[in-house]
Formats: sequence, structure tokens, C-alpha cells
Amino acid sequence: MATSTLKLIAMLGTRRPAASAPAVLQSLFERLGHAQEEQEALAAEDHIWSVWMAHPNADAARVLDRATGDIAAKRYDIAETRLVRLLRSCPSYAEAWHKLGTLHYLLGRDDESIPNLHHALEIEPRHFAALCCVGEILLGRAEHEGAALAFHSALRLHPYLTGVRERLAALKA
Repeated sequence: MATSTLKLIAMLGTRRPAASAPAVLQSLFERLGHAQEEQEALAAEDHIWSVWMAHPNADAARVLDRATGDIAAKRYDIAETRLVRLLRSCPSYAEAWHKLGTLHYLLGRDDESIPNLHHALEIEPRHFAALCCVGEILLGRAEHEGAALAFHSALRLHPYLTGVRERLAALKA
């Protein structure tokens, strides 16, 4: 699956978000990409996250919010149950796929994480956090070229990801 995810990442510049993606995201990503200072970028990022967490179905958004709280509280089994159930009813919810992928990454279940992150990127190809998570997984597997591709792709979307810049510098060293 990592190979198909890398192919997807390589094509992200030619892909468009799902038709269901809120139109406001386009202007937010333009603002993020053209930010002249970090504070401006962080404000755009915060707004992007709020849009990603939202869902037309208020119950779905509440479930995602609870699962996010469960992850923060290290109630991983509860979070996973919530996310799997949520994705059964809302399979086009990119942020739910990202959260499930991140959860699996936190649990060291990278082989389960990558397909979830892949789904998130299919729906929302601008998902810089999903790209970063893929990069971390590939870095952990010593797949440096793939990790660099994921990290560079994330930076094209969000140029103020300091940790990602540091990862790339370490890869070059």
C-alpha cells in the first residue's frame, strides 16, 4: 500500500479535493501558501482544521470530536471504535480517515495507518497532516526518498511546518 500511496502523493498537484469539500478551503489554502509570516500561516491553519473537523451531519462531527478527545486522553480502543463506526456511515469524511490513520500510527500499526491516510489524501489531497504522518512512517522504515516526497508535498501546502523542515534537513545530512 505504501507504493500506491507514494504514487498518489506524487500526483497530488494534479488532483482536486472531493466535490463535497467546502469551497472556503481553497481561499484558506491560498492564504496559507502565501502567508508572509508564521502568525498569518497559523491563523489560516487553525481555520483549515476547524473546517476539516466540521461535517454537514452534526452528529458525525460530534463523534469525530469525541474520538479526538479519546486519542488525547489515550483511550485508544474507544477512539478506534468510534472512528471505525463513523467511517462506516460517513466514508467520505477525510478528517476521520486522517484521525484513524494517526491513531494507528500512534499504536505502531503502520500497515493499518497507511491505507487510512491514503483514503484521507484521496478525498482531501491538501491534507498536510496526513502527508506528514506518511512521511514519518516512511522515515521509520528507512524509506528516505518516499519520506522526503511526503514532507516536500506537505511543505508546498504549508510552508511553516518547522518540524518537517527539520526532518528534511536531517534526511539531507
